[in-house]
Amino acid sequence: MTAPIQTDVALIGGGPVGLATALSLEKAGLSVTVLERAPRAVWAEPGFDGREIALTHHAVHTLQQNGAWDYIPETAICPLREARVETGKFPHPLRFDTNGRGVDALGWLVSNNHIRRALFAKAAERPRITLLDSAAVETVRQNPDRAVVHHTHGQLEAQLVVGADGRFSPTRRRAGIGAIIHDFKRTMLVCRMAHDSPHHNVATQWFDEGQTVALLPVNGMASSLVLTLPPEDIQRLLDLPQDAFNQEIMQRIGNRLGQMRLVSTRHAYPLKGVYAHRFTARRLALVGDAAVGMHPITAHGFNLGLRGQETLATEVAKAFSEKGDAGETSALRRFERQHRMITAPLFAGTNGIATLYTHDGAPFRYLREAGLRVADAFTPFKTAVTALLMDRPITPPRTS
Repeated sequence: MTAPIQTDVALIGGGPVGLATALSLEKAGLSVTVLERAPRAVWAEPGFDGREIALTHHAVHTLQQNGAWDYIPETAICPLREARVETGKFPHPLRFDTNGRGVDALGWLVSNNHIRRALFAKAAERPRITLLDSAAVETVRQNPDRAVVHHTHGQLEAQLVVGADGRFSPTRRRAGIGAIIHDFKRTMLVCRMAHDSPHHNVATQWFDEGQTVALLPVNGMASSLVLTLPPEDIQRLLDLPQDAFNQEIMQRIGNRLGQMRLVSTRHAYPLKGVYAHRFTARRLALVGDAAVGMHPITAHGFNLGLRGQETLATEVAKAFSEKGDAGETSALRRFERQHRMITAPLFAGTNGIATLYTHDGAPFRYLREAGLRVADAFTPFKTAVTALLMDRPITPPRTS
């Protein structure tokens, strides 16, 4: 039998949060082996999947610090100048912008496949990161002093296993960790639409009767469309010929951007929020969607994933430096406690917002309209939400 490969950390799942975790741990001096089911060609050059990621200031800083930002083409980075929230035909949107904040953008929009490609390219350069493609994990055994991972190509022994394999994580399931799963019974269609009218770098979230629409600016005269409907309606739209699709989308958004045409493939994702009962077990930690899979309405998912892996890397690096053990129990508990404090209120609040803003009954409509009116007039609230959107401290503008 071939001897098992020895590594400090075995990381299951080579998506963006998994690769960011590998870079953070490697930077702290640990060896990391990443196991990914996809073949190397797909892993290194992922195709467009429809998803545009709204990166906060902190997320961009993280990608700059780990070296991945340099691999994202400048033409693929679109600054977000303003965000608007609208409901129905109510004529007063809630606006968030950077006026008086001393910065040019609330955040930046980058396609998910560009982020994945950049993180892979950087991870492939690092001497203490091993990337194993086409690697399906078969079993994970967590012993008191080590973990053993059996996979397609053999066996790994590690001090710590990190599960970064998505919101329906097999790693989480193997560890016997349950999860809260909130099924919104809706599906999200995402694609890119070119249009005649400029978007002015404004992102719009519109809660209309019977549908939820987001229009996210991308460079050029184009936007990412995010349309949420019941699954059967989304399937019908996926099957429509392109001209009929264009016409229906223009009708659905009230022709607000002029003539529109589809310029990408169409993709659909079921909307389910996931919150793991635990983020750790013996010699095991969960990051990204394996720990917390957010509803996309507040655009926190990937940004929270980056925050979580930073917290994990800090605690693991400290334990490794002081005790020579990357899977030390107290370090994992500190990570879990900190990450739960950040994510639990956001998960609950996001689900509450999604529920309030996707019900069309009269009480919900009136509450939405009243809420937007009050929120737009209450400067401290807007300042706090803007700070949350940007993920950086904001000092209120001075008044004379």
